[in-house]
Amino acid sequence: MGIFKKNKNKIVDGQNLENKKSKKLIKIEKKIRKKNQKRNKYIVGMSKSRHNFLHSLKSLYNKHQINEEFFEELEEILIMNDISMNIVMEITDAVRDEVTINKVSDPEKINEIIVDKMFLSYANKTHSKTTLNLNDNGLSIILVVGINGVGKTTSIAKLTNLFKEQNKKVTLAAGDTFRAGAVEQLSIWADRLEVECVKPSKNQQDPSSVIFDSIKKAQENNSDILICDTSGRMHNKVNLMNELNKISRTITKNAPNATLETLLVLDATTGQNGIAQAKIFKKDAKVDGIILTKMDGSSKGGIVLTIKDTLNIDVKFIGLGEKVDDLAEFDLEEFVNGLTKEL
Repeated sequence: MGIFKKNKNKIVDGQNLENKKSKKLIKIEKKIRKKNQKRNKYIVGMSKSRHNFLHSLKSLYNKHQINEEFFEELEEILIMNDISMNIVMEITDAVRDEVTINKVSDPEKINEIIVDKMFLSYANKTHSKTTLNLNDNGLSIILVVGINGVGKTTSIAKLTNLFKEQNKKVTLAAGDTFRAGAVEQLSIWADRLEVECVKPSKNQQDPSSVIFDSIKKAQENNSDILICDTSGRMHNKVNLMNELNKISRTITKNAPNATLETLLVLDATTGQNGIAQAKIFKKDAKVDGIILTKMDGSSKGGIVLTIKDTLNIDVKFIGLGEKVDDLAEFDLEEFVNGLTKEL
């Protein structure tokens, strides 16, 4: 091989190595940018909860030395932020131990232990699975349930947008056949997002038959994901809860190879009332995860910890704003950071 050819090969090899390094660097930068975007969403979306929580703690620190009155008021602050009594006691007991062992006298020095216990109280409640159970080589079906007014249809639109960003082909099923305007609302979103929406052929059609038609259409279109809207139902209406079971059976029978994930939509601003709803839904329908909406409008971020502690159901998505891209996959680290950033 001549000297010229050898040098040419070295140049080519060097260029290939540089290209590989550049691609790797671009990938790393993209990952960092995506993580920062998510962090910013949590920080902005949880500003109301964070302000309320931090204002209460700062008020506590200004009032007291660390004594029993301090701990009693700390408990009240945590409870008022929709944190369950079980977790409240865990946090306050841990603070007491820290104060005793390390002889802490400055109230502000207990911030770190509060943040740490909030994180661990969620992470240690059995196994946490915040990702969806999606089919890698076939159809995945997501059944969206909840009472009226919690934001089911908007959540479906936001989920659709999220999947489209991942290059997934999505079909929607307008299974809410009883609420006036529900089919039209979902259809408008489908048009905006440029996805197909299977609608009932007549007023107040049996929701299960709409789901049946949607499964066939999703299979024909080789869709990756079928998202099914359902009628808003009060958790104490037995006949409507039974209807959910019928829909689930329709899916299992007609799409036996598809994965099925049932997501319960809860409004973060309803607090303990939302927990009561979730208990009944969990009892009467298999709930795989929670979509927690309107977190940007809630002043009580502790509801996330309470859901896990009381129901042992994972929050899988969290609504952090009104825009179509303001639904975020739940991230415990970012959630706790969003709630306690200034601490």
